[in-house]
Amino acid sequence: MGFWKNWKGKEHFRTITYHRKLVRQNCFRVGLYRQGLMHDLSKYSPTEFLVGARYFQGDRSPNNAEREAKGYSSSWLHHKGRNKHHFEYWIDYTLKPGEILGGMKMPVHFVVEMFMDRIAACKVYQKENYTDASPWLYHKQSRRVHTLMHPDSLRLLERLLKMLAVRGEDETFAYVRKILRHDRQQRLREFLHRNEIRKKR
Repeated sequence: MGFWKNWKGKEHFRTITYHRKLVRQNCFRVGLYRQGLMHDLSKYSPTEFLVGARYFQGDRSPNNAEREAKGYSSSWLHHKGRNKHHFEYWIDYTLKPGEILGGMKMPVHFVVEMFMDRIAACKVYQKENYTDASPWLYHKQSRRVHTLMHPDSLRLLERLLKMLAVRGEDETFAYVRKILRHDRQQRLREFLHRNEIRKKR
C-alpha cells in the first residue's frame, strides 16, 4: 500500500523527459547528435522508472531519496552501468600500488555529455533559480565523490563548468565544439596510424 501511496509516475515521466529534451538540445548545439538522442534512455526501463516514480520529489534526484531509505540506490546501480557519460561507468580495478579502484580516462565526447547532463539537471531541479554558475556550485558540493575520477577527465569537466559560470553558454559551447573537432581529428589520425602499422606487418 505504501508503494502506491507515494506513486508519482506521471510527474517522474515528465521530469525525465524534460531533462532528456534539455540534454538533447545542448548536445545538438555542439554536434553530439547520437548522444543527444540516446541520452538516459535506461531511465524508462522498469528497474529505473519504478524507483523514480516511487521516490519522486521534484527538487532532487529520486536516487538520493532511495539511497536514504534503503542504504543504496538500485536505480543508480542499474543506471551507471549503462550510461557512459557517468564517470562511475569508467571505474575499474587499478594496477597502482596501494589503490584498489581507479577511474579510467573518459573519451572527450562522454565528458561533454556529462557536462550537458549537469546543466540540464540543475535547470530541472533549480527551475527559476538556475544561473550559469549553478552546475559549478553543485559540482563543488560533491567534489569528494570525484576523487575516483580520472584526473584528465576531471580537469576537462571542471574547466567547462568554470567557463560556463564565467562566460555563459554561447562562448562555452563554441569552445566545446572546438575541442570535439580536435578530438575527432586526433582519433582519426590514431586510427589511420594503426591501419598503417597493420599493413606493414
